Amino acid sequence: MNLIGIDYLIILLYLAGTIVIGLYYEKYISSSEDYFLAGKLLPFWAIAISIVGTDIGAVDFVGLTGQAYRYGIVVANFDWIGSVPAMILAGLVFIPYYWRAGVYTIPEYLGRRYNIYLRAISAIIWLLFIAFTLGVILWATGVLLQEMLGWPIMLSIILTVVIVGLYTITGGLSAVVMTDVIQVVIMIIGSMAILVLGFWEIGGVGALFEKISAMGPEYANHFKLVVSPEANTPYPWTGILFGLTFVLAPAYFIGNQVIIQRSLGAKDEWNAKASMIFGAFLKVLIPILVVVPGLIAVVLFPNVKDGDGVYAKLIIELLPPGLTGLVFAAFLAALMSSVSAIVNSVATVWTKDIYELFIKKDADDRHYLIVGRYVTGLILILAVITSPISAQFPGIYVYVQTINSFVQGPVFAVLMLGIFFKRITQWGGFWGLISGIVFSGILYFFKAQLFTIDDPFLYISWWSFLGSVIVTLLVSAVTKPKPIEDLIGLVYGLVLKDDKLQDRLKSKVE
Repeated sequence: MNLIGIDYLIILLYLAGTIVIGLYYEKYISSSEDYFLAGKLLPFWAIAISIVGTDIGAVDFVGLTGQAYRYGIVVANFDWIGSVPAMILAGLVFIPYYWRAGVYTIPEYLGRRYNIYLRAISAIIWLLFIAFTLGVILWATGVLLQEMLGWPIMLSIILTVVIVGLYTITGGLSAVVMTDVIQVVIMIIGSMAILVLGFWEIGGVGALFEKISAMGPEYANHFKLVVSPEANTPYPWTGILFGLTFVLAPAYFIGNQVIIQRSLGAKDEWNAKASMIFGAFLKVLIPILVVVPGLIAVVLFPNVKDGDGVYAKLIIELLPPGLTGLVFAAFLAALMSSVSAIVNSVATVWTKDIYELFIKKDADDRHYLIVGRYVTGLILILAVITSPISAQFPGIYVYVQTINSFVQGPVFAVLMLGIFFKRITQWGGFWGLISGIVFSGILYFFKAQLFTIDDPFLYISWWSFLGSVIVTLLVSAVTKPKPIEDLIGLVYGLVLKDDKLQDRLKSKVE
């Protein structure tokens, strides 16, 4: 890519602006709550935009566009059928329980609902899961920068980590959310530029349908939202319905710490619920910005072997000087939004669910704030080390969803059963989570013998969720449940609507 002076100026202004924001919010960080939950002062609109910005990160720009190039519009289901209903469910049912419980993390909620052992195990699982996910996002960055600028992948990853670390470590969740708001605006402008110029190049929407349909039978499913299980795709309708709609999507928006942490920083319960519901409406637009460019690339570059590289090719081939810098900044915005959100969540889980619980219980709050900042830096280093694993999978997006399939289903199972049923016991949830993850590993190891498609992550999600539900119910049937008074505020139908609810819940834990 040939960048000119205006391109470099736009990129430098964007990078400098994000770092300044991080340094600005540093002066408001005086406690661990300020760092991890933005002092519980966030409005719903900022949270909603931040959630969307985190969700449509570098993986979507690179990976989802690449999957649309390979398999067509069916991948839009991850937003239209998956995200929107799940976000509304999360906002109306689950977020109020998290917020009223006054927790920092999903593992902390599980600890209160079940026991300390489940809290610790879920925290460790989350930390491992997110370390590999963060590595994927960084690898996506390296791939795109290599395509666009010819930089070595690892050099791109290291430079990205340094920049993101500067404002995330200093400003905490406040800096993460407020930079997300700016970054989403830049992402939308940049994506629209690609979309408009792409349609101009190929002759419009009608020409897109005509040209892809004329390319042969291998493109017969590219405009189908519902694809049969016999098709050569990881996204058959059975997997979309059971694996995505019933498990992966609600698990992501109900049990994913990166997403939920923003709502936990809301200034009141109404803003916490509204943030997720408003975010659901914004998500309707996302496939237009990241999936349709993949279809445009089919027409413009029909012989690309690695679909993960087509977004970079769209930028290089379509954009004039000046706009190139803006779209480049949009990609950096997507990347930085995802990375900053993840490392802030990881630092929260480690500090609150591992360090404070098992390593140093009675330290002052300032100590935990310092630990959180150190962990933020360390997790970025670990992500750099794990990032090359992404190269072993057929597409970055498939790798991310494969990781999700190991964890999201079992966690969602114990969350759902724990919130809706008083009779679910602490040991039922414990063994349900462990067995579900073990079951995921078995399914993946024997996937060639059990499934007819190469990447059955949607089916693995469904069956691991179902297995976790069955084990949780069976163990709960033969073990003793907690007293009702210990479940107030944690189980559906047992919510006290008074100002002292959080104090009573915390006193029970102490």
